[in-house]
Amino acid sequence: MILYYLLTTFYVLVCLILLLVILLQQGKGGDMASAFGGGSSQTAFGARGGATLLAKMTTVFAVLFMLGALGLAIIGQRGPGSIVGGTLPPPPVSSPRTPAPITPTGNSPAKPTTPAQQAPAQQPR
Repeated sequence: MILYYLLTTFYVLVCLILLLVILLQQGKGGDMASAFGGGSSQTAFGARGGATLLAKMTTVFAVLFMLGALGLAIIGQRGPGSIVGGTLPPPPVSSPRTPAPITPTGNSPAKPTTPAQQAPAQQPR
């Protein structure tokens, strides 16, 4: 699980550095003046210089970006790990049983019950 957090932190740092490296690079001269023959370059597709340090860093961080995305996808596919993942859940709590009401049978005479017979009335003191 700690590997996932380390890889995520590394991935975020790679994304931020890649963003900065891309934004620091200069354009290739693709403005409107170069499209109509103006500008400093006389070639058909713009000036081609040697690979600069920023271009090499872009390539390295782009590869790290793709490998990090692939690694996070593989680790995330297994699902979250848990300490209690292999234990069984506790059994459900059953409610206490209430006894079924006793119904009179044909053998014994049924006594009529009224509220006065069920609970004796309290006399005032």
